[in-house]
Amino acid sequence: MAVGSHTGGSTEVPGLAGVPLLGSLFDLKSDSLGTYLRAQHAHGDVVRITAGPPGLRAELYCVFSPEGVQQVLGSESANFRKDNSFYQEVRESFGNGLLTSQDEDYLRQRRLVQPLFTKRRVDGYAGAVAAETELTLAAWRGAEVVDVSDEMMRLALRAVTRILFGTDGDAAVDVVDRCFPVITEYVLRRGYSPANFPRNWPTPGNKRAAAALDELHAVCDKIVAERLGDGSRTDAGAGAGAEGSEGEDLLSLLAGAKSTQDAEFDAVELREQVLIFLLAGHETTATSLAFALHLLARHPEQQRRAREEISRVLGDRTPEAADLDRLPYLTQVLKEAMRLYPAAPVIGRRAVADARVGGHTIPAGADVILAPWVTHRHARHWPDPDRFDPDRFTPEAEAGRPRYAWFPFGGGPRACIGQHFSMLESVIALAMILRAYEFEAVDADIPVSAGITLRANGPARCRLRSLAG
Repeated sequence: MAVGSHTGGSTEVPGLAGVPLLGSLFDLKSDSLGTYLRAQHAHGDVVRITAGPPGLRAELYCVFSPEGVQQVLGSESANFRKDNSFYQEVRESFGNGLLTSQDEDYLRQRRLVQPLFTKRRVDGYAGAVAAETELTLAAWRGAEVVDVSDEMMRLALRAVTRILFGTDGDAAVDVVDRCFPVITEYVLRRGYSPANFPRNWPTPGNKRAAAALDELHAVCDKIVAERLGDGSRTDAGAGAGAEGSEGEDLLSLLAGAKSTQDAEFDAVELREQVLIFLLAGHETTATSLAFALHLLARHPEQQRRAREEISRVLGDRTPEAADLDRLPYLTQVLKEAMRLYPAAPVIGRRAVADARVGGHTIPAGADVILAPWVTHRHARHWPDPDRFDPDRFTPEAEAGRPRYAWFPFGGGPRACIGQHFSMLESVIALAMILRAYEFEAVDADIPVSAGITLRANGPARCRLRSLAG
């Protein structure tokens, strides 16, 4: 069946066929991204998927068209809240930070944090990103093959901890690297399970997650306490509203954040914001960088074109924030990588009241699924959607598409506050890496699945050829 909106005059949402009693439970568990794609191809842009046995059955209302996504995230966002079980599990593990908070909590946090993410402030972190990328390149000397998924995860983690904690970041890197996978797997398992044991029951899974959370909280609390105890709150507060103090680490700025109507963050709130920034700030950027490198490794002509632009613009100098506008093709490469491999491949909401989307009625209380993985492959907006083509993102091509045909950073009032930081880090790191090495793919395809972020389920190895000298 051809892909289309299938709006018509119908109100009943078409359902994806599953097996008796369990619906699409096993399909979602084995390949949720493929299941969402099949649902859109078979039934259009609003599809109902049921999963689980009677009494524990989940009903997911999937919205795939850019216009429907705009309703959910933008024009009718107040009707679609982060009240589902998945966000509750994230909230209980990582805290009530900017990603998970709602209502007045969210508005207060956003008011306090927004001044720390102005373009000028974020541009001040370009040097830290470049320094961490240099360390990665130095570590590759003599290497013949690297797994770009693992390597970009380490690079992005080091960069975000350095920007968050400054010189204290080294103490956090190993703990985050060790504890985050345990906690995120725990969140995923509980978030998508129809029933869970209470967290305080001494099950093996609960005990492992609790130990990882304790270790993660301890390192964050120690750094926060030291920062608040040495007077950084006062100093950072004086500079947080001034655009010229780009050298301060983000924790100092968070500790000093204040406004005329909002109290400062206390120590627990600071830890929760830090954990959310660590969660949202390293896995997402690492995913974009890894898949951009792997796609270029599989497409030598696009890799050559990107390297020629880098050489022409940068020569031998270290890239800086102002170079983002001077590297349009490299930016297009990243955007196309984020189209094919969006770091947040699935986004969930819960409807407060009945909503009319694409000619169908989504009932109050329904769990609503948006899937950038699917919308980014919508054949009405992306011809030959699985083909890697950075020229899809020329200014002229972008102007001809709906706003939400591409939404790797979400959208509407809850759009990712770190968009510019992610692009800054990705462009700078990719430019330096491609200038130093030529890449050839060892693994032709990388199996993926939807975790909290998109995850590679196999190696993403590339053969290196040094371009030094």
